[in-house]
Amino acid sequence: MTEVVESAQNPVILRASKRSIQSVNREWWRTAVIYQVYPRSFADGDGDGVGDLPGIASRLDALQELGIDAIWLSPFYTSPQRDGGYDVADYCDVDPLFGTLADFDALLHESHARGMRVIADIVPNHSSDRHPWFEAALASPPGSAERARYLFREGLGIDGELPPNNWPSHFGGPAWTRIVEADGTPGQWYLHLFDSSQPDFDWTNAEVREEFRSILRFWLDRGVDGFRVDVASSLVKAEGLPDRDYTLHEDLAPCTGQPGVHEIYRDWRALLDEYPGDRVLVAESWIKPLTRRAEWVRPDEMHQAFNDLFDDWDAPKLRGIIDDTISAFSAVGAPSTWVASNHDTVRQATRLSLPRSVRPNGLGPDSTGIPAYDETLPRARALALLTLSLPGAAYVYQGEELGLPEVADIPDEARQDPTFLRTEGEQYGRDGCRVPLPWVADAPSYGFGPTDASWLPQPAIWARLARDRQQNVADSTLTLYQDAIALRRSRTLGAGTLEWLPAHPSHVLAFRNGTTTVLINMGGEAVRLPAGEVLLASSPTQADTLEPDTAVWMHA
Repeated sequence: MTEVVESAQNPVILRASKRSIQSVNREWWRTAVIYQVYPRSFADGDGDGVGDLPGIASRLDALQELGIDAIWLSPFYTSPQRDGGYDVADYCDVDPLFGTLADFDALLHESHARGMRVIADIVPNHSSDRHPWFEAALASPPGSAERARYLFREGLGIDGELPPNNWPSHFGGPAWTRIVEADGTPGQWYLHLFDSSQPDFDWTNAEVREEFRSILRFWLDRGVDGFRVDVASSLVKAEGLPDRDYTLHEDLAPCTGQPGVHEIYRDWRALLDEYPGDRVLVAESWIKPLTRRAEWVRPDEMHQAFNDLFDDWDAPKLRGIIDDTISAFSAVGAPSTWVASNHDTVRQATRLSLPRSVRPNGLGPDSTGIPAYDETLPRARALALLTLSLPGAAYVYQGEELGLPEVADIPDEARQDPTFLRTEGEQYGRDGCRVPLPWVADAPSYGFGPTDASWLPQPAIWARLARDRQQNVADSTLTLYQDAIALRRSRTLGAGTLEWLPAHPSHVLAFRNGTTTVLINMGGEAVRLPAGEVLLASSPTQADTLEPDTAVWMHA
């Protein structure tokens, strides 16, 4: 069954209106469009101001209409929510904030019924400090089996008053916290590469490895289609936990990219291969160079690894990233995996128009030089057409299909990112890209939930960008994404081959993927379009002219 949809740039586009999961080709993950759902901000089913699993289930039809192949769910496990659920207290249950295991099962069933797979986020580098294992470690003496599951060490200095090494936390401050022993005396230190409420596991411990095998099986047995692995490159630390040498690039730090991680993922891959249906492992790994990152997706390890984010609006630089990515991943037989935005980055409708110096750690009320929304949106729309035209798999972060900008004017008292708290407000953190989505312009909380409650404040521009205001509107960003995903599928762009086209200005990306020609003008002056049929354009085109900050797809 297909639906005929008209748009300004493409008079007739055929969108699949319903697909059976059995009809999707084998190794679906090589070409899939995967949509990231950040559960607490997607849709609120019970009106408490926090998104939940029933809320997600109520909006599955909208995701099916978008045309995606799979959903990646950020953590929904039992958690104190010190870091948006990435601090897990129970890996085999659903936090009451998000619902129940029955709600998860229902969401999984309804997603599969619509032809969409579900990838769960797994957080193996660290747990919450409320995890029973860590609570047992605190109650046990140094040298105990309970402490051996984590990285406890004696401190340096005369009385152990100094951290065991110089490693910093990704959220600010040191990566070590000293505990008070049961007798009230200062005791050992424990490692936490992130917040102090997120102690790192010791992955040399056989009990840790077996526990995570059990966790994977628990969710695979329920029917999940794979896992996105958080902080995939940092599970194994250098032997002896040596000081970091700051004269070396951070990718050579002793707390990341150690060879031992590959043994873990070979073991996990073998476990997943026991299950039917092409279950996948996706690495969150930003290791450089890309040839080194590609080691995570060798044939007996993971299936996908995220690529570099598209941070700079610069054609030669982006061409280099695209070339290096395709070359590195093709060399090991893996697909390239294009990730333009996610829950940790400034939204692309804002990010692409700002220099890196303005947005290193989020945006806030004191950030300067943020252009007006209508000036920044064209680049985000053009980037969408670039990402979705490349061979391989593509990820879409929730709200990007609506063209949402970063929310900078969140009051300090409303911010919840641990980065903001640990740096005492010096870094704004990631709250600005996590503001709950707008679904209905004239509804309470813009349709996020049945009440006005919203765990982060929503800006007034949400009324203009709500999904109901964009649905079936020919020039809306939502329609652009729907049309692009439909054309990507019908023209098999994900399974294609990229060929750069000569004789174009340096500020224009120009390539052919199968029978589709893609042109993106990243300069300040319009350029002439070649003769041919325009299939889709990110912004209006005038006759044979490609305007700045505009991408087009043409029939080759």
